[in-house]
Amino acid sequence: MNLAHRVEELPAYLFAEISKKIAAKKAQGVDVVSFGIGDPDMPTPGHIIEALTDAARDAANHRYPESEGLPELREAIARWYERRFGVDLDPQKEILPLIGSKEGIGHIALCFIDPGDVALVPDPGYPVYAVGTVLAGGEPYYLPLTEENDFLPELDSIPEQIARRAKVLWLNYPNNPTGAVAELEFFERAVDFARKHDLAILHDGPYSEVAFDGYKPVSFLQADGARDVGIEFHSLSKSYNMTGWRIGMAVGNAQIIDALMRVKSNLDSGIPQAIQRMAIAALDGPDNCIGEHNRIYERRRDRLVAALSKLGLRLRAAKASLYLWARVPEGMSSVQFATRLLDEAGVVVTPGIGYGPSGEGYVRLSLTIPDERLEEGVRRLERLRL
Repeated sequence: MNLAHRVEELPAYLFAEISKKIAAKKAQGVDVVSFGIGDPDMPTPGHIIEALTDAARDAANHRYPESEGLPELREAIARWYERRFGVDLDPQKEILPLIGSKEGIGHIALCFIDPGDVALVPDPGYPVYAVGTVLAGGEPYYLPLTEENDFLPELDSIPEQIARRAKVLWLNYPNNPTGAVAELEFFERAVDFARKHDLAILHDGPYSEVAFDGYKPVSFLQADGARDVGIEFHSLSKSYNMTGWRIGMAVGNAQIIDALMRVKSNLDSGIPQAIQRMAIAALDGPDNCIGEHNRIYERRRDRLVAALSKLGLRLRAAKASLYLWARVPEGMSSVQFATRLLDEAGVVVTPGIGYGPSGEGYVRLSLTIPDERLEEGVRRLERLRL
C-alpha cells in the first residue's frame, strides 16, 4: 500500500523516541534515571479525584459529550482567567475546552494554513507547532531563540516577503524547552506585529502556574489588543498534575475559537463529561496545591542547577516552567552528549536538536522526577568526568 506523503515525511515524535531508548536500556538491565519528559510525578490532588469519582457514578456522564464542552466548564474557565489574570472572557464565544491543549495545537493549523502558507515557529520549540503546519500543507519558518536575546524571537528580523506569506505566529511563554519568560511589553509588540501583517497569534501558555522565586507569569491575553489578533492555549496538565486526564482549553478571539470548534466538531466527540466535572473542581477549588508543587519543583531546580554547574555546563536557573536548558560542552553535539550520559551514567536528557535547529548545543532536563530518583541522577552526574 502507498501511504500519503505527509505521513511518509513525518518525523518520529521526539518523546516517543526517547521512550523507546529508555525501554531498550531497561531491557538490557540498566537502571535508567530519566530527566527526559515533562510529566508531573506528583498525583492529581485528592479533591479533584473525588469530583471525578462522583461524576463517574452519574449516568448523565456516560453518554456522548458535546464538542464545545459543558457550559459549566466554560464558565469555570472564565472565572479562573478573571481571577488569575484579570481577563474577562465570554464563556459562549471566547472559550473552547480541549482534549488536552496538544489536541487544539495540532488542529489549529487546519483553521489557517492552506498549501504554501507559512507559520512562524519558535526555534527551539514544541515540535507540534511545526508538525501541525506540515500536516496542513504549510511551511514552518523558524524564528531562532538565542541566549543573547533572552530566548525571545526577533520579530523585526523576519524578512518582509516571509511576513507577507505568514498566517500565524506561534509563541510560548513560559517557554518549553528553554524555561524563558516574556513580559507584557513583548506581547504588546507581538500584537503590533500581527496587526501590521494581518496574521494570528497562537500563544501556548500551559506553564503559567509553574513559577519560582516569587515570579508570576502573565497571560498573552493581558496585552492590549491581544483578543483582536489571537488566542491562548492553556491546560490543567501542569497546573494540577492532570496530564493523564487530557483536558485543556483555547481562549481568546471569538472568530478563531469558532473556527477551531468547527474543526473539532468534525474530528472528535469532545471530552468525557466526568473529566470535565473534575476540571471544574480544579478550577473552582483551592489552589494551595499549586504553591506546594512549585516549592518542590523549585528545590529540585536548585539542586539540579548546582550539579550541572559543577559538571561545567552553562545554564540559567529558570524562573518558570518545568525545565532546565543547559549548554553542552564544546566540541559535542546535543545528541552526542545525551548519548554519553545515557551510556556512561544511565541518565536520560533530551537533545536540544529535537526542538529545532537552534536547539543544537543544548539539552533539556525536566524537573518532574521524584526526589529520590533526582538525587540518584545527581550522584551519577557528579561522578562523571567530561
